[in-house]
Amino acid sequence: MTFKAVLFDFSGTLFRIESAKSWLSAALAQAGVDMPPFEMRRSALRLAVAGALPGGPPPERVPAHLADAWAARDESAELHRAAYTGVARQVELPDPALYDALYDRHMAPAAWRPYADTAEVLGGLRRAGIAVGVVSNIGWDLRPVFRAHGVDELIDAYVLSFEHGVQKPDARLFQTACDELGQDPHDVLMVGDSREADGGAAALGCEVFFVDHLPVEERPAGLRPVLGLAGIGALP
Repeated sequence: MTFKAVLFDFSGTLFRIESAKSWLSAALAQAGVDMPPFEMRRSALRLAVAGALPGGPPPERVPAHLADAWAARDESAELHRAAYTGVARQVELPDPALYDALYDRHMAPAAWRPYADTAEVLGGLRRAGIAVGVVSNIGWDLRPVFRAHGVDELIDAYVLSFEHGVQKPDARLFQTACDELGQDPHDVLMVGDSREADGGAAALGCEVFFVDHLPVEERPAGLRPVLGLAGIGALP
């Protein structure tokens, strides 16, 4: 089967967020706060367990007072910030300004790395004339990340949950992406790492292909099968 368009998830599919340790270290530097190495490593682990790093592991437990914000966090920029800074505040840090510094850091292009085959696969689709969209549950504009890493010109449409007030797996977000690319969902492949969220595209008739949400070093070629699914042979 060949496709006229391919939709991609962002985090864990095309890009991966930095480690919690790197994230906290960068926020500390930005805020001008010193923390002993052992304390920094311990705090980074606690933040990761709390689910405070967007794009990182989910929380082991969401506090009751944050449950509503967490459930709808990707529907607006305000809810996204409130949810993630809220779970981060479960971990005591030496300066209250660090919670916002941590949130701001995760939006920086430097906090994200593309998977090794991201540019290769996006470029292959572009050369084959197959439209490409990014459909992401997110609370901020990720376009600068794509520009900074040199792959923005390979994307035809961005459909971001916070800009539409709808989050995956709601089929309306995938339909919006198909509409923006001018394609029938039955001619579209959705690629993502979440069976729950990205699998929602199947309700429209899209085919869905899943990749593993792994560190960049552990997934050097997870996207390459997309080229075969799209009917593209070996790249030159």
